[in-house]
Amino acid sequence: MDQTKQEEEYGYDLFPERKPGEHKKTSIAESLFTFNHKCQVMLQFAVETSEYQLFSLFLSGCSKVFKDRHFSCEDCDGTVSGGFDAASSQIVLCQNNIHQQSHMNRVVTHELIHAFDHCRAHVDWFNNFRHLACSEIRAANLSGDCSFTNEVARFNFGFKRHHQECVRGRALRSILAVRKISRAEAEKIVDEVFDSCFNDHAPFGRIPHSKRDAKFAYRDYMNRDRYYANL
Repeated sequence: MDQTKQEEEYGYDLFPERKPGEHKKTSIAESLFTFNHKCQVMLQFAVETSEYQLFSLFLSGCSKVFKDRHFSCEDCDGTVSGGFDAASSQIVLCQNNIHQQSHMNRVVTHELIHAFDHCRAHVDWFNNFRHLACSEIRAANLSGDCSFTNEVARFNFGFKRHHQECVRGRALRSILAVRKISRAEAEKIVDEVFDSCFNDHAPFGRIPHSKRDAKFAYRDYMNRDRYYANL
């Protein structure tokens, strides 16, 4: 397949610094006074939260998670906030599009869910649309993307099954952003896997609607041996 066509079909055109030969080293001045420095500071704060600690424990079964190795602050297309590069097992954070700590926290959690799925389920990101759809559903559901506060801020209001519809819509948009398929085909794929993937809450064990929920999940994981010992 032609390299340019492959980049477009797999969504790499949204991340220009992922292209061979395009990456440039950041100078000290740029690191201190640009989006890159702000991104690094917000990332450091994000990885100190309990959600990240929990993911680090679960991901440790595959490999250790290192901030400098597995996260990269880069300029991206204006339509995306982040991405998981399965080829390098690296999370891309779009420094030109993430400007608030709460947004950074959601993006880090969202992409760590993809990393967790990559480790746990051996996702075929490039050839199996059902695998991709499932991970996007889980990431939208568990990252806080569809929290009540965020939906109100977007002026999206609803009561009956609103969370589910938000998750469905965001998963659909994510698929259409990185794969060249029709909306009808994407909707069909999302519908086929939605129920099972929406109800898969690993590694949290629940939908973490707040940091309190994430802390409970972290506590449950730390006490797992005590629980199984009593069975």
